[in-house]
Amino acid sequence: MQEGLHTKIVLLGYMASGKSVVGKLVAAQLNIPFVDLDAHIAHTKGQSIPEIFAAEGELAFRKMEHAHLKTLLSSSQAMVLSLGGGTPCYFNHMELMQATPDVISVYLKVGIPTLVARLLIEKEQRPLIAHLDSEAALTEFVGKHLFERSPFYSRATHEVVVNEAPPQRVADTIITLLA
Repeated sequence: MQEGLHTKIVLLGYMASGKSVVGKLVAAQLNIPFVDLDAHIAHTKGQSIPEIFAAEGELAFRKMEHAHLKTLLSSSQAMVLSLGGGTPCYFNHMELMQATPDVISVYLKVGIPTLVARLLIEKEQRPLIAHLDSEAALTEFVGKHLFERSPFYSRATHEVVVNEAPPQRVADTIITLLA
């Protein structure tokens, strides 16, 4: 990463792709702040993401998400920013990131079987999948969703295939891409 730039490394990908875990590692290695967009919204709003979805609906959440993303991207501070899985798909967010000179986006690409295995463990904390009652239903949902979102994700500056790679290896790969 060139000195003097206020670079924002933006991690994107599907739910449970490791954006937050890897993002914290990358930020620590670069000695810059880590920001999880969902956690940032939840902290500012004083409610969890599932509570926001339940109380105000997905559209209201997406509007909040848009406002917070614009603010963070326009900041003069370097950071590693982890997006929610759907963030790149709304309000022309990919265009916004591409048009912001100091943004480097990285798509953490994970296969459906790995995503399903990870999501089964944390399904209740994920508003979009909490209602799914079987592994088959979750697999179908993830496959369909990933198909819809992939055109957005694939517009990232870089793509890193994650699958079963340890988070530190993924972080090291991202650091190498930035050099």
